[in-house]
Amino acid sequence: MGLNKQQYDTIMREYERIRDMNHAKEAARRDEIYSMLPEYRELDSSMGSIAVRQVMMALGEDVSGTDDVHSSLSQISARKKQLLQDAGYSTDYLDPIYTCTDCKDTGYIQSETGLKEKCHCFRNREIALLYDQSNIQDMISSENFTTLSYHYYANDDLERFKRTVDICKNFVQNFEQDYHNLIFYGTVGTGKSFLSGCVANELLKNGNSVIYFSAVGMFERLAQFTFHSEGKNELVSFYEDLYQCDLLIIDDLGTELTNQFVSSQLFSCLNERHLRKKSTIISTNLSLEEIRDRYSDRVFSRLTSNYQFCKLTGPDIRMLKKRNTNLSIS
Repeated sequence: MGLNKQQYDTIMREYERIRDMNHAKEAARRDEIYSMLPEYRELDSSMGSIAVRQVMMALGEDVSGTDDVHSSLSQISARKKQLLQDAGYSTDYLDPIYTCTDCKDTGYIQSETGLKEKCHCFRNREIALLYDQSNIQDMISSENFTTLSYHYYANDDLERFKRTVDICKNFVQNFEQDYHNLIFYGTVGTGKSFLSGCVANELLKNGNSVIYFSAVGMFERLAQFTFHSEGKNELVSFYEDLYQCDLLIIDDLGTELTNQFVSSQLFSCLNERHLRKKSTIISTNLSLEEIRDRYSDRVFSRLTSNYQFCKLTGPDIRMLKKRNTNLSIS
């Protein structure tokens, strides 16, 4: 399911805005240094003059003074770095600023074949537009490792939660080297979706592509594309994104209306992502027995073979927070 022209233009305007913002930051930094270090401004001017001379020499095919020019430029560069260090700045303080250093805020990188391809930051913007990732964005804005609290857990519930948090942090730390899948299961409101959001937040910050779906939303979209003739082309693109994104999160598995179509699509998704070594996180309120009984044997086999099961138990934290809020208001 590709971008239409309006969506593509929206993304490219965002890159233009980012470049303008970073150029403004660069100009402000340069003005700051010029004001504090007049010698730095003079050195910049002299480098400009030497660079012009270098071009003129090259055009005139006169290379007799090339070594002197290179030596002068090296000395000036060294002096500029020294000035910055002496004033308490890093030597790269006036280097170009990029939000994405890989594509330099253009949205495209050069592939190994020499062709231009979409940068990971472009893919994340594309995913956000195509698949309405507002839920995960809302989640990670307030629910991430920095806001994580053990306050609501005690005894065995606390130990399970701590153990699962450690598993999630290792999952993030080793994500690029270690293909791994997680399934969070247990009672309602114990932090399963929260931990999915924590992992997603860290991976998105690292530039990985993450697609988040509620189970209901994912299977509804698959059905929409599968059973409507005009959706065939979109289905192919949707499958590719579903199978190829760095991390797929399926939240609240079991809340969908489960039938043969759902079981078949779930197996295809899990199996294809396993073959491609693409990680998946699933959260569910179902018990292991309910997962086994609700879905096909091959789905359960795929889960037990390739997923690390993390059980979470305890009180419904959402209800506790709501109750505490109501008490504070009253």
